[in-house]
Amino acid sequence: MALNSPPKKDTTNSRFAAQLPLNLAANIAYFLVNVVIGVLLVPYFISTLGVAAYGLIPLATSITGYVAIVVQSLNSAVTRFLTVDLQRDDFAAANRTFNTALFGLSAIILLMVPVVLVVAWFVPTIFSIPAGQENDAVLLFLGVSAAFIIRSWSGNFTVQLFAYNRLDLQNLVNLTNVLVQTGFIVLFFVLLGPNLAFIGGAYLAGAIIASGVSIVLARRVSPNLYVSIRSFDRRRVRDLCGMGWWSVVDQIGSLLFLQIDLIVVNLFFGATSAGEYAIALQWVVLLRAISGVLAGVLTPMFLTYYAKGEIETLIRVSKSAVKLMGLAMALPIGLVCGFAPQLLTVWVGPDLVFLAPLMILLTMHLAVNLAVLPLFSIEVAYNRVRVPGIVTLFGGIGNFTLAISLALFTGWGYYGVAVAGAIVLTLKNTLFTPLYSTRILGVGVHTFTRSMLPGIGAAILLGVLATVLGTLFSLTALIPLTIAGGSLALGYLLLVWRFGLSSFERGLFGSYLPENLRRFLQ
Repeated sequence: MALNSPPKKDTTNSRFAAQLPLNLAANIAYFLVNVVIGVLLVPYFISTLGVAAYGLIPLATSITGYVAIVVQSLNSAVTRFLTVDLQRDDFAAANRTFNTALFGLSAIILLMVPVVLVVAWFVPTIFSIPAGQENDAVLLFLGVSAAFIIRSWSGNFTVQLFAYNRLDLQNLVNLTNVLVQTGFIVLFFVLLGPNLAFIGGAYLAGAIIASGVSIVLARRVSPNLYVSIRSFDRRRVRDLCGMGWWSVVDQIGSLLFLQIDLIVVNLFFGATSAGEYAIALQWVVLLRAISGVLAGVLTPMFLTYYAKGEIETLIRVSKSAVKLMGLAMALPIGLVCGFAPQLLTVWVGPDLVFLAPLMILLTMHLAVNLAVLPLFSIEVAYNRVRVPGIVTLFGGIGNFTLAISLALFTGWGYYGVAVAGAIVLTLKNTLFTPLYSTRILGVGVHTFTRSMLPGIGAAILLGVLATVLGTLFSLTALIPLTIAGGSLALGYLLLVWRFGLSSFERGLFGSYLPENLRRFLQ
């Protein structure tokens, strides 16, 4: 395999090339830890708490997303403005942005505390909770909500790491959160016995410690930013709220797309059905986390290209990013869909293999819906979030309506909820997202649609091959399943590198690799 000559790099590209190996290593570490913990915790929770009680854990995170929606949305606006200020070395403007966001979000969070308390108090009344666990469920929701709010507040500091492309340090903060959270869960369960309330406490402990780490790292990376009430700027509030308001609209729509299904299943079909649905949904959560990590590598790059006026480079890299994201995610999507029965057998036991069709239904459409993630950074960079926000909101409402209709009036049960999400989200990300990005950049309408096709085709091919292998061979044990999946993955990666990438994409990718690895590929 010959490695094509890398494209000529300017100063911006050189800085990204120097940092990208560290970012990739941190992303891979974060990905592996998340996969291992996510895969192991589910059967652990099922064996200690039961399926019905386990379903309350992802349900709590879903509800929390709605409670803290304003904070999350304003954080998105802060990310955009602070990154542009810092990349332009305008530290006076950066301090105004930082302190306006910090003190403004602190005030909003104080106002949200009563809302969180009220929502948590009425959780047993609203949702289906296993008998005898009502108080534990309240404490679970309180702990998860408090943790989410604390992490959102400390986002004022992690955004500084993001702005300087120090995703390795940002992932260190995330790893701290996950490891502390998991460690406390296991410790509490071993010493005091399994209890939903302990999970809420573990989430809270992880958030507090991770937030402290983020503050320390932010101070080291960006010493020019300081906390001062005097830098609070009312004019900056207008800028942040202008973009933040449409981010709120977009976030509401996104939550109606991505986190409404468990709520609907719990309300209409009960806690046990919600637990079963949550098991099938776990791999979707992991795949979204992987794609988010990959897209996160690109976002600061896109914002920097925009801030420095390097639009031609932004266009070329964004086209390749959509294609590479699709090809990268096709591998796990194809393997999860093709090996779904075997995966469930090894993971949670043969009694839950009946969830394989649901897991396939929840996963297969991600070949489209994860490939477009890099394009959302273009909307943020250009501050063109109003139209996407409106489209996402109405699409989310449509998803919610269709989910209830299919679930209740077709007899499909929670399969109807999964079908609704697949249809509406795929329509949005096939018809609107790529076309709107082409309009922003002023390029051909099929630019990004063409970039999505290789990943879709690869996911289908891998899914078919995995299904054939699962039919021909007995893969219901960990070792043969790992060998089969690893063989498919190795062959796929070799074929993609040799035939799936253009010379520009191979050169661009190779130029960002560590020198030793690049020599190995050559």
